[in-house]
Amino acid sequence: MARRPKAPKELSTLFNATTGTLAQIQEKTNSLRLLSDIVRQICPDLPQDAFNIANFVQSTLIVEVKSPVWGQRLQFERNTICQQLIKQTQGQFTQIEIKVNPYGHKVSSGQTSAEKNTTSNIAHSTVPTSVQNMSSETASHLLDIAEHAPDGLKQKLRKLVANAKR
Repeated sequence: MARRPKAPKELSTLFNATTGTLAQIQEKTNSLRLLSDIVRQICPDLPQDAFNIANFVQSTLIVEVKSPVWGQRLQFERNTICQQLIKQTQGQFTQIEIKVNPYGHKVSSGQTSAEKNTTSNIAHSTVPTSVQNMSSETASHLLDIAEHAPDGLKQKLRKLVANAKR
C-alpha cells in the first residue's frame, strides 16, 4: 500500500477552528481588544497605562485601574460605556466592574521572580515604605505635632514614629 502524503496544515486553520483551546483564546483576546477600544473611544483622555481590561465574567466586564482618580473618571462614563458595550456586543456585556489595583501595573516583564516577590511583599507590608525611610528630623517634627494634638491623633503619630524607628 502506498503512503499517502499529508500536507501540513496551515497555522491559520487552527486559529479559525470554532472549537478547541486556541479558538477560545483567540475569541477572548479579540473580545478584550474590542472592549478596550470601546473604553478608549469613550475616554480618550485616559493615559495608555491607566487602565487594563482585566477579564470578563458572564455579562460583567472587569476593568482594573491603577489609581482611584482614573477609577472615578471611568465611573462618570460608566453609563455611556455600558450603552456602547451593549450596542457593540449585541447585549453580551451589560455591566462594568471597576477595580483599583495600584500594584498591578508596576511589575514589568523584565523583572525576575525574586524581584516580583519583593515587590508584592512591599505592597502587602504593614509599614509603608515611606515610614521605613523616615528621617530622625521628620520623626522629631511629628512628635512635636503630637504634643498639641488631640488624644487619638497623638497616639497614632507616636505609633507612626515608633514604627519608623524600628
